[in-house]
Amino acid sequence: MDESTYLWCAETRFGRMGIKERGGAILRLYLPGEIMEEGVCRWRSALLAEAFRQLEEYFDGFRTVFNLPLAPEGTPFMRSVWNALLAIPYGETASYKQIAEAVGNPRAVRAVGMANNRNPIPILIPCHRVIGSNGELVGYAGGLDLKAALLALEHDRPSGGSR
Repeated sequence: MDESTYLWCAETRFGRMGIKERGGAILRLYLPGEIMEEGVCRWRSALLAEAFRQLEEYFDGFRTVFNLPLAPEGTPFMRSVWNALLAIPYGETASYKQIAEAVGNPRAVRAVGMANNRNPIPILIPCHRVIGSNGELVGYAGGLDLKAALLALEHDRPSGGSR
């Protein structure tokens, strides 16, 4: 298997984003304003081209589920939280408490928040769908404006009939 690392960035409707891939799987998605690694715009693989294509389809309201190999790096607990995030349906939200319950540790609300904060592949692993138990938007690496825009995008486009 090719273990080369590829990095690419492109302009999106929300600003410049970067995606990192190694060994045929997505490792990282950089949101607008995040500091990207040196050379992030130098190497583009077929997978990165496909990832950006799917991302644009999502932004355009035509894609509700991503079909990409993901390999986020983190602890087993973090990975369990990120897997729970993948189960939140398009257009819906869940609270940190609901995610803690989903991973079998209802008292780990703060730990879920930290794992959510450290999600290396936002949007593809939809941490923007996690809100406070009072329904308020809280924390997002790309800022609350981007989080609100992503949730509005999903709310305005019903999930039926989309990819």
